[in-house]
Amino acid sequence: MPTPSHSVSPPTDTLLGSHPALRRVTDVVERIAATPVSVLVTGETGTGKSLLAREIHRRSGRSGRFVEVACGSLSESLLESELFGHVAGAFTGAVADRPGKFLQADGGTIFLDEVATASPALQVKLLRVLQTMQFEPVGAVKTHAVDARVIFATNEDLAALVAAGRFRADLFWRINVVTIEMPALRERPGDIAQLATHFLRVAAAKAGRRVEGFTPAALAALADHGWPGNVRELEHAVERAVFLGRGPLVDVADLPPHLDSALVVPRSVGPAACSLKVALTQPERQMILAALDRHGWRRDAAARALGINRTTLYKKAKRLGMDLAALEPSIHASAPQSASR
Repeated sequence: MPTPSHSVSPPTDTLLGSHPALRRVTDVVERIAATPVSVLVTGETGTGKSLLAREIHRRSGRSGRFVEVACGSLSESLLESELFGHVAGAFTGAVADRPGKFLQADGGTIFLDEVATASPALQVKLLRVLQTMQFEPVGAVKTHAVDARVIFATNEDLAALVAAGRFRADLFWRINVVTIEMPALRERPGDIAQLATHFLRVAAAKAGRRVEGFTPAALAALADHGWPGNVRELEHAVERAVFLGRGPLVDVADLPPHLDSALVVPRSVGPAACSLKVALTQPERQMILAALDRHGWRRDAAARALGINRTTLYKKAKRLGMDLAALEPSIHASAPQSASR
């Protein structure tokens, strides 16, 4: 993949990676991007739902704008005005007509993030828009018609909210046509190094510094962290390291302090039970596993990424007590053709 320009981030920031879960996401995007179908994007906070929506728009061929609305950040009255616009005099402070986001997205895509926070009254209006693509601005009698692709996102379980009576069942079934779940970063650890390298290049360009990469210890810390904040947390961690670091390589000391705990022996293992030799081999094991996962468990590709040959990789694995055949995920073993996808 070409090195991205420092001035414009590529639209596929969070789609970088080769994990099967991510390949399934991109496969669905390729099939539905050019269609008018509404899309529901689910996943934990920070997994990249907004950037996935932008990628769908980019591939859609639609000539209009991409318009994003964070539903959870606005009150019910403000959100209705934000979505549908208002006319002068509709409420106190409405001194002039104002077009809403749906009108701005005409011919393009509107992305409604945190749709689970919409009030019952607003859910009714959203259902009507989806059914007819028509609406009235607040305080207006004139009906507007638009041609906008609608993408929704949530980190909540909408089916559970429907069962609890907090989300309309008819709206849920209307938007639950194509659902794409963004995988958590901890589910694809082999992609961490590639994402971190991309974020490092972007951050280094912003900082005006020459940063060549990561030390092995820093890579091990990144690989071992659980990333509850997902890709967004990784991006911020790398950006912090670039801005605060001084050397040509990002080291563990440059990363957020809580990442140091990734290299600490678990509490269930006492000091006497873990020798220095064992502790020092853990980062090397993690780097090998991450390289194999990132390259679909192709040994030759993983070895090249680690800067060694295939024979050396096997020797290292044997020395570390790693049975590569036993460690390889079954999805790769049962579907070898996926490596060429």
